Amino acid sequence: MENPNMLEELFKGVSSANPRIKFGSAKSLRTVSEKNPQMLYSKMDFFVNLLESKNSILKWNALDIIANLTAVDKQNAFNRLFKKFYGYLYEGSLITASHVVDNSGKIALSKPELQGKITEELLKVEKVPLPTSECRNILIGKAINAFNVYCDEVDDKDRVIAFVKRQLNNPRKATKSKAEKFLRKINAH
Repeated sequence: MENPNMLEELFKGVSSANPRIKFGSAKSLRTVSEKNPQMLYSKMDFFVNLLESKNSILKWNALDIIANLTAVDKQNAFNRLFKKFYGYLYEGSLITASHVVDNSGKIALSKPELQGKITEELLKVEKVPLPTSECRNILIGKAINAFNVYCDEVDDKDRVIAFVKRQLNNPRKATKSKAEKFLRKINAH
């Protein structure tokens, strides 16, 4: 961040055959996107193209970086990308779906005009195709965390609360606990 000229090296590094350089570059770009998203915003298309990568680690980094760039997305590039981004919920991979869900609260705060659509996607996680019911229960817990980030602004609070209440019977202790904490927070308001 102190040497913007190094950015080009990081972009090149993502294509490296050397895994240390490839993943180190992707991680560095993710860090830049967290701390100074404006530095990378003009390269949004680069990260959108990375979503098509056969390499899951690059795809996961791209999902995180794109979510971070929503904080400075004055041209509404993410709004046009919404369907594609949330389509990764249905890829059948818990980790990929987790990156989408984990970033949803942050995106909802950056893009209030999309909160309704984000809420709609998060409410569907009970039916996302995943390898096991345990995977689904983990993803549901992550959805509760995402709702927690923007719960004060949720339009469809009744449906969110109904979703979270269903998780009071979730067989995964951590997810059940997240539901209990969320409902205490909502009731405290």
